[in-house]
Amino acid sequence: MARIVLAMSGGVDSSVAAHLLVQQGHDVIGVFMRHGEKAAVACSVDGTLSSSPVLPILQGRADHKQGCCSASDAADARMVADRLGIPFYALNLEEEFKKIVDYFVAEYTVGRTPNPCVQCNNWIKFGKLFHYADSVGAQYVATGHYARLVFDSPDSQQLPKLIRGRDDSKDQSYVLFGIQKPFLRRMMLPIGDYEKTEIRRLAAEVGLRVAEKKDSQEICFVTNGHHDEFVKQRRDARVDTSGNFVDRQGNVLGRHQGIERFTIGQRKGLGIAMGEPIFVTRIDPISFDVVLGSREELGREVLTANRTNWLIENAPAIGDPFQGLAQIRYNTAPAPARIMVLPDDRIQVEFLNPVNGVAPGQAVVIYDGPQVLGGGWIE
Repeated sequence: MARIVLAMSGGVDSSVAAHLLVQQGHDVIGVFMRHGEKAAVACSVDGTLSSSPVLPILQGRADHKQGCCSASDAADARMVADRLGIPFYALNLEEEFKKIVDYFVAEYTVGRTPNPCVQCNNWIKFGKLFHYADSVGAQYVATGHYARLVFDSPDSQQLPKLIRGRDDSKDQSYVLFGIQKPFLRRMMLPIGDYEKTEIRRLAAEVGLRVAEKKDSQEICFVTNGHHDEFVKQRRDARVDTSGNFVDRQGNVLGRHQGIERFTIGQRKGLGIAMGEPIFVTRIDPISFDVVLGSREELGREVLTANRTNWLIENAPAIGDPFQGLAQIRYNTAPAPARIMVLPDDRIQVEFLNPVNGVAPGQAVVIYDGPQVLGGGWIE
C-alpha cells in the first residue's frame, strides 16, 4: 500500500475519500490548506485556541506563519482525521493563495471572468501539494473531486485517462484540465466512482458528523459571497470601472457601478428593464461599457483559447482539425464542436450550433466522450 497526501477541506467528499483510502490500507496524511489572514494564534479547534500542527517540512521554519481559513472547516477536517486515526496537518498556503487572489482581482478588473477553482487545482492541489508529498515520502496526492482516472490495462505504462465522475450532476473533471500531465500517474480520486448520495450514506455509516454538511457554493476566499465588493477592496483604489450599459448599436441604456459586477450571459442584477429578457453579451475593458442584448445575440459559433494543456499521450497536431465536445463552463453541458490546434498553444473551437455564455477568462475543456483531452483559456 502507498503513502498518500490527501487534501481535506472539512467537507463530506474529502472526508469519505479519507475513509476509502484508509479502508484500502493506505498510509494517509490529511492536509488542510489555510489561505486566510495572518493570525497570532491558530484557528479555534474544539472550542480552544491552540497551536495547530504543520507539515514536517515546515516545522521550525522562520518564514512559516500560522493563518486562519475557516475555523469550523479546519475543526471538521481534524475531527474526521481523528475519527479515522490518521495524522492531520494544517498547511499555511497564504502566499500561494495570494497569487490566486491577485489573478482573480486582475481578471475581473479588465472585464474577464476568472476561474479560481481551476487555478487552485493547477497551482496548489495538484501543484504545491506534490512538493509537500515528496517531502514526506508520499507517492500520491488525493482529493475529493468527482472525476476518475482509468488505465487501459492494469499494467499499462501509458498515462491514465482522466474521465468524468460517475455522478453527472457532480462531475468535476472540467476543473482538472490544467494539471501537469506527468502528475496524472500520481493522482488519486477515490470518490469518482460514487454518486453523491452514496458518499453521504457512507459518511453516515462510518459515523462522520459531516455526512449532512452542505456543499460550499461560493469561492472559498470570498467569504461574504460578493465578489464585486471583494475585487473593489483589493484593487488599486484609483481604478474606477463604472460605465454605461449599451445595446449592440451603442445606444446608452443606463449606468453601472463597475464591470467587476458582470459576466457574459448574466441576466440577474442588471437593474435595466427592457420589456424582454436581456443578457450581458460583451464587456469592453477600455470604455467599461457593458453590452446588453437578447438571448439570440448572446450566441457564439466560434471561440479561440490560449495556454492550452493536453492530458493525452500525443497532443493533436497543429492544423489538423478533429471532432469533439467542448465545455465552456463548469456548470454547462458540453457541445459538439470542430477543434483546430493553432500555433503558440492556441486552439480554435467551432461549434456545430451557437452556444450561450462564452466568457473570456473562463476555460474551454475538450472531451472525447467522457474523457478529458485538454483545454485552454478563452480569449
